[in-house]
Amino acid sequence: MIADSAYCGSGFEVPQRRRPKDPETGKRRNLSRNQRDVNSAHARQRGPGERANAQLKTWRILRRIRCCPRRVTDLVKAVLVLIHAG
Repeated sequence: MIADSAYCGSGFEVPQRRRPKDPETGKRRNLSRNQRDVNSAHARQRGPGERANAQLKTWRILRRIRCCPRRVTDLVKAVLVLIHAG
C-alpha cells in the first residue's frame, strides 16, 4: 500500500524525503536522481486515487451522509455512474 509522507513510520510505502541538513553548510541535501525517480513513480501511482477522492468530495450527498454505512457503497456507485456519463 502506498501513502503520502504523513504516514512515515507506519509501514506503508511513502516517498523519499530530503536528507537532513549538512552540518558544514547548514543546507538540506538534495535527493539523488534515483530517489527523485522513485518519488515520481510513487506520485503517478497515487494520482488517480487522489483525483477520484477529490471528485467524490464535491458531491454534496456524500458529504452529508446520515444513512447506514452499507448504503454508502450504492451511493458512491451511483455518483461514479453520473461522473462517467458526463
